[in-house]
Amino acid sequence: MKKNIAIIMGGYSSEVDISLKSGNVVYQNVSKEIYNTYKVHILKNKWVLVDDNQNEHPINKHDFSVEIHGEKLTFDCVFNAIHGAPGEDGTILAYFDLIGLKHTSAPFYQMALTFNKRDCLSVVKQYGIKTATSYFLNKGDAIAIEKIIEKVGLPCFVKPNNAGSSFGISKAKTKEEILPAIEKAFQEDSEILIESFLDGREITIGVFIYKGAIKVLPMTEILTENDFFDYEAKYLGKSEEITPAQISTELHKKLETVAIKTYKALNMSGFSRSEYIIVNSEPHFLEMNTVPGLTTESLIPQQAAEAGISLSELFHNAIETALNN
Repeated sequence: MKKNIAIIMGGYSSEVDISLKSGNVVYQNVSKEIYNTYKVHILKNKWVLVDDNQNEHPINKHDFSVEIHGEKLTFDCVFNAIHGAPGEDGTILAYFDLIGLKHTSAPFYQMALTFNKRDCLSVVKQYGIKTATSYFLNKGDAIAIEKIIEKVGLPCFVKPNNAGSSFGISKAKTKEEILPAIEKAFQEDSEILIESFLDGREITIGVFIYKGAIKVLPMTEILTENDFFDYEAKYLGKSEEITPAQISTELHKKLETVAIKTYKALNMSGFSRSEYIIVNSEPHFLEMNTVPGLTTESLIPQQAAEAGISLSELFHNAIETALNN
């Protein structure tokens, strides 16, 4: 009997369009001979299965089933392709846990922890993993610009705490740019993070469970025309991505060690892509994406291809790992 796999995509955040692209790539690359695959759009106003004729069939939230031509369809596993809320922040995964439905991501708590940049940094620091210096603000807090500069210096990065794909992030180079950057970040989230600027090479590393063991994919160096790896750099071609990164054997080993250490420290499973800045030959952890882009141009598929892993193999491995969990 072929297993029924729901590929969830869309979501409630600014990343909805990117997620729909990722989900469609998964749908196109998962073998129909091995699995019965279904596209499920999870949107603020509706949860629907979208068939190949673009007909929409409402999802029954009681048990995540759907009725098609009078027949009830249930799923054996969910492939999570939702960037941002409610997929990457763990919300929908808690619901799947409650109804006993397997999924390809880490447990909901790990997803929530890694999505919250502040809490994620607090955990990895305890394991001796280097990070930037941070200053935290909640909406309504008094904003003391001098105190911020005293702690993190200039230039600095101002980021929403719970948002993906570089939405709401600014690089403040002067004292005057800090307040507008804070206001921009608060448009995305009620908690923000202000970090010291780390001047160094940026390396991004995919880590996931492959055939039952932790696998580190070939690394990518990000060279951007913009001030940092922002939305334009990520999705509008304003960056150069070099895979594999042209780094020394010694630095590669250091990065591989810290990437595995970070994955284990956060008790992760499923996909992850973490960003590191190299300062004085030392990797500094920035953040972890747990539902990284899965389009053909995205970094994880690029890195997998370099490792000789096809998209089909990458996605089948995720499904089999979830089914056997």
